Amino acid sequence: MGTMIDSELDQAIAHRLHSNLARSKAAYWQWRVDGHVAGWIRPARVHRLARFADVFVVRDEFVEFVETLATPEVRTAALDQVARTLAREGALSPWRDERYAAAPTLGAVPWFLLERAAARYFGIRSWAVHGNGMVEHRDGARMWLARRSPTKATDPDMLDNLVGGGVPAGFDLRAAFVKEAWEEAGLPPNSAQAAAHASTLHIARDTAMGLYDESIAIYDIALSREYVPANQDGEAVAHRCVSLPEAARLIALETGPDQVTLEASLVVLDKLVRTESVDPHGAAATALAGFRPGA
Repeated sequence: MGTMIDSELDQAIAHRLHSNLARSKAAYWQWRVDGHVAGWIRPARVHRLARFADVFVVRDEFVEFVETLATPEVRTAALDQVARTLAREGALSPWRDERYAAAPTLGAVPWFLLERAAARYFGIRSWAVHGNGMVEHRDGARMWLARRSPTKATDPDMLDNLVGGGVPAGFDLRAAFVKEAWEEAGLPPNSAQAAAHASTLHIARDTAMGLYDESIAIYDIALSREYVPANQDGEAVAHRCVSLPEAARLIALETGPDQVTLEASLVVLDKLVRTESVDPHGAAATALAGFRPGA
């Protein structure tokens, strides 16, 4: 059990979550595939997609593939050309050359694969894995945080979890976590495999690029005092190990160089609630409950 933060800081954390992560209330058109909703598209973008007449059919407030695009393979190929055209028009975030799988459920046969840069444009559900790197000290538990590279396409130079990344097509949660743990923190596979899956959160919010609809699988990693993170892919430029009260202070920051990304703030808060460093019945914990699956 941690030392509980005071009510003022608890309220500050809750305020940041409420003001920045409110669930989407914007109007979106459904993107339907095989009778299921595969994504959510802004109305203005529907008119642009209608010009891809060999790919999409626009119905009454929903969009679907033309009948000839009936298999995952042909849909994926068609969407690749659409995404490349949209990227040339400047409508997407920077190209990642990595695909997400759009499927009824995680691990199911996908309806199609889609370039990651287009995920928000089409509002598809994605998955991510994040890891709390925890170290036990005599004066209490501490947590490793990473400083994102200033050249990152999203949230440059902000603080982040020790491990965090999207789940690309062809990976399950554990495999994606093992990959990200090595790339972002230099953790060998055996250490990442030993991490405990602790929780799952879900975010659905509007962004400049479209609907951000993502589930986050959270892992706790027990690390030795001698461990020092070693980034392998250039996405993190520094690391710091902070106490849990300091982690709580950081995730409350609205501005400044030590802001923590919104997604990482949720992951940190989840850990703080589970260790009772944050009042499990207080404002921050109540706000966090709104990001539980099914909330």
